[in-house]
Amino acid sequence: PDGFVRSLRVRGDARGQLVAVEGEREVPFAVARVYYLFGTEPTARRGAHAHRVTRQLVICVAGGCTFDLDDRGTTTTVRLDDPAQALLIEPWVWHEMREFTPDAVLLVLADTRYDEGDYLRDRRAYAEVWGGTR
Repeated sequence: PDGFVRSLRVRGDARGQLVAVEGEREVPFAVARVYYLFGTEPTARRGAHAHRVTRQLVICVAGGCTFDLDDRGTTTTVRLDDPAQALLIEPWVWHEMREFTPDAVLLVLADTRYDEGDYLRDRRAYAEVWGGTR
């Protein structure tokens, strides 16, 4: 899981800050889908799945939340609360989000369009696919 978090270049002056995120530059893939989460209750848990093929770059553009990541048995926790940082989630990485601040806005850039068949939503089945145990 090391290397999941990436710094984004911040440009700015006395008027404020700007971060430009371009597909195949700051985003290591062509962007096919963009979505965002907001208004999430602080005690809510989101995600709880992995993708078979989809790659995602996640930016918490406001507020913060915590990610629990499992890359086929190697686990880590990442707090996203800086709009100049991004989290790269590769295929087969189980991810769950929690501890949302009331103002959290989570922006997700994905390299595929939505396809329910790409999702692994059962943690036990996910572990069985890669040979782990849960």
